[in-house]
Amino acid sequence: MSGRAFELQLKGYGLTTAEIHYRLPDHPKFLQLYIWQEYDLAPNFPELKGFLDFWQKDLEGPLHSIRIVHQRLIEPREWRAVDGIISIH
Repeated sequence: MSGRAFELQLKGYGLTTAEIHYRLPDHPKFLQLYIWQEYDLAPNFPELKGFLDFWQKDLEGPLHSIRIVHQRLIEPREWRAVDGIISIH
C-alpha cells in the first residue's frame, strides 16, 4: 500500500470501484464496459463525479449505466495512535 493510499484511508476514503457501461460512438447499439477504481468518499463520490464529468466533456462514448461498489478498508475502530516506546530484545 502506498503512503498516499494509507493517508486517504485515514481521512475516511474507501476503495471505490465503478462499472461503467457506455455506448460505442460508431456502433450505438453495442455496449462497452470500463472499470474505474480509486479511493473516494462515500456517499458523494467527488473523485468519481470528477471522472464522469471529464468523460462526458472530453470522450465520445455516451454513458449508459454505472454500478458503484465502495468499501472502507480501515475502520475507525481499527486505528488508534499509540504514545509510548516499544522495546524489542
